[in-house]
Amino acid sequence: MSRSRVYQWCTWFGEGRTSLGDEPKSGRPKTSTNEENTTRVDELIRCDRRMKIREIALKLEIPKSTVHEIVHDTLGYRKVSARWVPKMLTEDHKLQRVEISQRLLQRCQQDNGDEDTTHIGVGPGGDFQANNNLFDNLITGDETWVHLNTTETKRDSMTWKHPSSPFTKKFKVQRSAAKVMATVFWDAKGVILSDILPQGQCINAARYCSTLDRIKQAIRRKRPGLLRRGVVLQHDNVTPHSANLTQQWLQRYGWEICPHPAHSPDLAPSGFHLFGPWKRHLGGMAFETEDYLIGELRNWFDNLDVDFFRVGINSLLSRWQKYIDLHGDYVEK
Repeated sequence: MSRSRVYQWCTWFGEGRTSLGDEPKSGRPKTSTNEENTTRVDELIRCDRRMKIREIALKLEIPKSTVHEIVHDTLGYRKVSARWVPKMLTEDHKLQRVEISQRLLQRCQQDNGDEDTTHIGVGPGGDFQANNNLFDNLITGDETWVHLNTTETKRDSMTWKHPSSPFTKKFKVQRSAAKVMATVFWDAKGVILSDILPQGQCINAARYCSTLDRIKQAIRRKRPGLLRRGVVLQHDNVTPHSANLTQQWLQRYGWEICPHPAHSPDLAPSGFHLFGPWKRHLGGMAFETEDYLIGELRNWFDNLDVDFFRVGINSLLSRWQKYIDLHGDYVEK
């Protein structure tokens, strides 16, 4: 800085100036970003939520930069994609989801000798935690399709880089047409039974009853005393699970069915807690036969901490409460 400039700053501070920043200057006033245009933009967006910034600018004859500022900074809008849900629920579906959730929460309260679910407790990650007969005896399970060659997701393939680092390339890979159906049953302590059907086969009532026989044997080995206390089985309402043959098997052995609303995969712990992390783990892997796939499946289960399973089961309480709070609508992930 020149000597004259130093003298000038000393004079300014001697006159009472305290800031080193530039003082406000009188520039050209904004004519587009005004209350009238803000109101017009808001009305257009409310009429058509899919309208683009360019279309708004053309319609109102104002710059795109001004529209962008009004939409994002002044009105606080942000554009998001619609959330996919399994089914357009009717009012009867929503009512059934609320009623079943209320019944299950009331049962947990009775088992805990408490009148309020807020006294059940909160576990790691903010999940409700219950020590009651329902969760002690609960076994949940489901089936899912698994490809022998599972592609890696775009999110999982992301890497850190500096501005000067070269871009990484990822070649497009198709999932293999060969797929098998995996079956997993588990509780708050871990996996009880995991299996994969031969390629080209899927589950039916007779095969599901055979799976229940194997689960019964696995419970006798891994969960001594559970058969005597009484098993509470949670599964969805697909045809093999609700067939007469399956219902006869459950009645013969006295297994209780945990109520499950129709069209409610967001209430199945296998769907919202187990299968997602497992399939992400399989991303980028290729297996020649089903035996290698089942080996990787069981190895992944063995490396999981028991808290993973406990949190998945305990999260049912918070989801039941969310069903009630949302009046039966789907729970977001």
